[in-house]
Amino acid sequence: MGITYVQNVVAKGAVCLDGSPPAYHLDKGFGTGINNWLVQIEGGGWCNNVTTCLVRKNTRLGSSKQMVKQLAFSGILHKEETFNPDFYNWNKVKVRYCDGSSFTGDVEAVNPATNLHFRGARIWTAVIEDLLEKGMKTAKNALLSGCSAGGLTSILHCDGFHALLPTTTKVKCLSDAGYFINAKDVSGVEHIRAYYNDGSAKNLPVSCTSRLNPSVCFFPQYLAQNIRTPLFILNAAYDSWQ
Repeated sequence: MGITYVQNVVAKGAVCLDGSPPAYHLDKGFGTGINNWLVQIEGGGWCNNVTTCLVRKNTRLGSSKQMVKQLAFSGILHKEETFNPDFYNWNKVKVRYCDGSSFTGDVEAVNPATNLHFRGARIWTAVIEDLLEKGMKTAKNALLSGCSAGGLTSILHCDGFHALLPTTTKVKCLSDAGYFINAKDVSGVEHIRAYYNDGSAKNLPVSCTSRLNPSVCFFPQYLAQNIRTPLFILNAAYDSWQ
């Protein structure tokens, strides 16, 4: 599937780490799936400071300039019924990940020395609004999914995604390998919690931040029970990355 750059939102500051426009790939639905939408968020870990974000800035995880122009769709994005009987004919979207914060950051200031932009929350809104204009605003069914950091995104933005769609749309969320837990790893370090950044606090679910310190509201164990939209969790019993 070819890449779509959302150029018109750059002026609003909805940009990747390097200031380039956000992007996604779209495979239009057909037949009985023409009014159904599957939005999958790309994974790729996180960055949480200038040093780690600079490492990503000139890669596909920080710049749409570095993304491939054509992307093969597989798994639940596959267009053949044999391999993907549930979603093969839906409108299928792969949202590219280039902000390093699971689409939660929104820092206005840009350091001229690094030219890093922390604008994931703006990207999220801009891409979903673009998809609504492309036909998702008339969706009968909509599924927000993602893997790893994208799986976390599908949890953090689940209710927000639902709220942007018509009340008549049946909405669900699927997190694949995104249920990161607040625990120490085998070396005794809180590896995942170290990725939390204050720039994300205002864009985390209020159902969690109104009760707890925002630093723990990245973790599904503290917020999943308050998500109102149907949410399916898919996670391996063992996760070597955690």
